[in-house]
Amino acid sequence: MRPTIFLLLLIFSFMDSQAGRITGRVTNEKGEVLPYASVFVKGSTKGTTTNNQGVYFLDLDAGSYTLVCQYIGYARAEKAVKLEAGNSAVTTDFSLVVQQTTMNEVVVRANAEDPAYEIIRNAIRKRKDYLEPLDSFTCEAYIKTLMKTRKLPKRVFGMKIEDKNKQEMGVDSAGKGIIHLSESLTKIGFKKPGKIKLEVLSGRESGSGGYGFNFPTFINFYKNNVNVLSDQLNPRGFVSPIADGALNYYKYQYLGSFWEDGKEVNQIKVIPRRNFEPLFSGTINITENDWRIHSLELMLTKQSQLEMLDTMTIRQIHVPVSKDVWQTKDQTVYFTFNQLGIDAVGTFLNVYNKYELRPQFEKKYFNNVIVRYDTSVNKKSKAYWDSIRPVALEPEELKDYKVKDSLLAYRRDSVWSPAYIDSMRRNQGKITLDKVFWADGLRRYNFNKERPAEITWKPLLKQVQYNTVEGLVAGVSATYRRWWPKAGSVLSFTPNLRYGFSNTHLNAWGTLIFAKKKFERDGDGITSENSSWTLNGGKRVSQFNQANPIWPLFNSVYTLFDRRNYMKIYENYFGELIYNKRFDNDLRFSAGVLYEDRMPLENTTDYSIFKDRNKIFTPNYPTEKLVTQFTRHQAVVASVKLEYKPGQQFIEYPNGKQAVGSKYPTFTLSYHKGIEKVLGSDVDFDKWKFSVSDDMNFKLRGMMKYRLSIGGFINDRKVPIQDYQHFNGNQLLFASEYLNSFQLAPYYANSTTASFYATGHLEHHFNGMLTNKIPLFKRLNWHLVGGGNAFFVDRNNNYVEVFAGLENIFKVLRVDVVASYLNGHKGQVGLRLGLGGLLGSAINFQRK
Repeated sequence: MRPTIFLLLLIFSFMDSQAGRITGRVTNEKGEVLPYASVFVKGSTKGTTTNNQGVYFLDLDAGSYTLVCQYIGYARAEKAVKLEAGNSAVTTDFSLVVQQTTMNEVVVRANAEDPAYEIIRNAIRKRKDYLEPLDSFTCEAYIKTLMKTRKLPKRVFGMKIEDKNKQEMGVDSAGKGIIHLSESLTKIGFKKPGKIKLEVLSGRESGSGGYGFNFPTFINFYKNNVNVLSDQLNPRGFVSPIADGALNYYKYQYLGSFWEDGKEVNQIKVIPRRNFEPLFSGTINITENDWRIHSLELMLTKQSQLEMLDTMTIRQIHVPVSKDVWQTKDQTVYFTFNQLGIDAVGTFLNVYNKYELRPQFEKKYFNNVIVRYDTSVNKKSKAYWDSIRPVALEPEELKDYKVKDSLLAYRRDSVWSPAYIDSMRRNQGKITLDKVFWADGLRRYNFNKERPAEITWKPLLKQVQYNTVEGLVAGVSATYRRWWPKAGSVLSFTPNLRYGFSNTHLNAWGTLIFAKKKFERDGDGITSENSSWTLNGGKRVSQFNQANPIWPLFNSVYTLFDRRNYMKIYENYFGELIYNKRFDNDLRFSAGVLYEDRMPLENTTDYSIFKDRNKIFTPNYPTEKLVTQFTRHQAVVASVKLEYKPGQQFIEYPNGKQAVGSKYPTFTLSYHKGIEKVLGSDVDFDKWKFSVSDDMNFKLRGMMKYRLSIGGFINDRKVPIQDYQHFNGNQLLFASEYLNSFQLAPYYANSTTASFYATGHLEHHFNGMLTNKIPLFKRLNWHLVGGGNAFFVDRNNNYVEVFAGLENIFKVLRVDVVASYLNGHKGQVGLRLGLGGLLGSAINFQRK
C-alpha cells in the first residue's frame, strides 16, 4: 500500500501546485477594446497580449501576483491577483486611461531648442550599449500571422477571379475573409557576436499542412539601419530615430513625461525632415537617466519609400528581464495593402516569453544551420495549441481554423476517392483555344496516389518566330512528368517539334530528366533537388553562341520591321548527357558530354514588312570572324563545373536542408575539353573560366552587384567558331541580361581563342538615394542605377562601356543610356530598355 499512497500524494501535490487561468478584457475609459495590449507578471517576463477583441489569458501556478497592463498612449495599470489551488479561473479586467504627460518647467528663450533633442542625443550615445546588452540568452517567441481581404476585384491583370477560387482562399462573395492564418512557437538562442539560432518547435497554418510563418520579426531600433520584415519592402532599410546620424533625418518634439514604476519616461514625437526618405513617423518613449527605449509606435507609408504595402505600423513594449537589461516583450506589426483593386490588411504578432539570461549551449550549437524545424513541427494537436497559446483566438480565427482544417481533413481522407478525383479532374477546366494558342496553364493531372503524373502544354503562339533562314517558324512542345513519391524521384520528358516554312526543315528533339528530390515541404512548394540526370537528343537549331544572347522574339521583330538578322544559327544532330549534384554544404557540381554533328544553314528568304534598299540581310554566319560559311563537322565536348558559396547558412527541415545565403561571394569554375577523333570529332581544345559574383547591400547607400571573370584557352589547336569564347553582345534596343553581357558590343566581333581574357560587370542600384532629393521627381519613386562592363583580351581587343539610367519605372521598367569605348577609342552611345525595379527584377530572375 505504501507505494500507492506515495503515488497518490505526489499526484495531489502536483494538482495543488497548479492553478487556473487568469482571464480578462482590456478596454479604455469609454469601454472600447484595446487590441494587442501587453499583460505580464510584474518582476518577470511571463506575459501575454490581448487579441483583437481585447481579451487575454494567463496560465499561472498558485500564488499571489501583480499583473501589469500596458498600451502605448495609455497609463500603465497594475492589479494584485491571488490564485488559489484548485481554482479554475480568475477574471481580471483592465480599464486604461489616456496617458497624462507633464511638461517639465523650462526657461523659454528665443530660438530655444526643443528638450526632445537633448533626450535623443543621450539615447544615441547609449545606443551601442543597448544594441546587444546580453552576452547570450534564450527565449520563446509565439508568432501569429493574420492576413485578410476587405475587398477583391473581379479581375486581376485581366484574369477573372472565379468564385471557387475565392472559396478556396476563404473569401466570401463580397471579397472579404481570412486568406492566411498561422501560429508558431520558436525558441531563440543568441550569443555574441551576432550568433543566432531559431528552433521552430511547432507551427500550423489554417487549412494547410504547412508550417506557417515561423521566423520572429526582429525589429531592433538600436540598430542604425532597421530592417523591417523583408528587404523587398525597402532594400535600403529604414533609419532608426536614435541612429548615430538621426538628427540629420528627423525633427523631434517633446510631448511631456510620465512616471511608471518609479521611473520617468519621456514621450517624443518623431517627424521626418523630408518626405520620400526611408524614415519613420510617430512616437518613441525614452526613459530618463538611462535613456533606453521604453515603448514606441512608429509608422511607415509610401512617402517613407515603403514598397509593396501602403502603410505599416510597428508597436513595441520593452520590459526589464534583469536589473539592468530590457528586452522586447511584445511587438505588433500592422499593415495595409490596397493595390490592383485588392484591399487587404494584416497583423504580425510576436510575444516573447521565458527569457533565460545565462543559458548553457551545447558544443557547436551555433553552426551554419540558423533555423531548425522539429521533426513533429506541424503534427501538434488542438489541445497542444490551446495549452501553449498566449493570445486568445478571435471568433473569426476560430471559425477559420474549424472550417479550413475540416476541409483539409476531408480532402486528405477523400483525396483518392473516385468521387473526389472526378471532381478535381472536372475542376481542371476545359481545353480552350486560348489555352492552346496563348494562355499559360493548360495542365492535366491524373490524381493517382500511387502513380501521380501530369502533362503541361506550351502555347503555340508563344513558339512562333521568324528568321531569314527558316522563314516563319512554328513549334510544338509539351512536358510529361511522373512521380514516385515513396522514392522521392521524378521523371520528366519534353518532346519538341520545330518547322521552318521557308527552308521546309523539320527538327525534332527531346529532353529526358530523372531527378532525386532531397525533400519537399508539404503545403509550401519548396523543393530541393539532390541530384539529376539529363539526356538530350535529336535534331535542333542552335545559335553559334550557345549562351543564346538573342531572344528569338526580339530577333523576329528586328528582322520583320528593320531588316536586321542579328541571330545566327546552325543545325545539328546532337546527343547530350548531363549530371547535376547538390551537396549538403550547397556545393554544386555538374558534368556533361555533348556530341554535335554541325551543319551550316543559309538564308532562304529576304522578306520583311518594311522594305529598305539600303539595308541588306547579312549571311547566316558570324561575318565578323568568318569570310565564308563554316564546313560541316562533328564535335565531342566534355565539361565540368563547380559552384560554391562559402559560409552558406541553412534552414533545416525534418527531411532536408535549404540554403538561405551567405555574406561571402559565389565562386564558379568551369572547364571544357574538345575531344578529337571520338565519334569522328574534329575539335581539339581546352578552355577554362573562373568567376566571382555577389550582391552587396549597403542599405542607405544602395546595392552593388558584380561579376568578375578570367579564363582562356590552354589548347586551341582545333577550335570551330561555335566553341570560341564569346562575349555576349547586344545590338538591340532591348537590354540583354545584366551582369552577363555588353549592351552595345557586337555579337561576334570580339570572340576569341586567346590564352587569357578578363571580364567585369558592375552596377550600383541607388534605390532612391539620390533621386529622392529632387523636388516633384521624387514622387515618381524612380531610382538611379549606374555602372560599367568591360572585357580585355589584348591591346587590340578590349572594350569598356559605362551606363546610367532609371529603374523602378512603374515598378517594372528600366531605361539606360550607355556609352562604349572599343580598343581605347570612343565607340557609340545608345539607349537600352529593360526590366528593373521591384517587379521587373523579379521578372528578370524568373526568366533566368
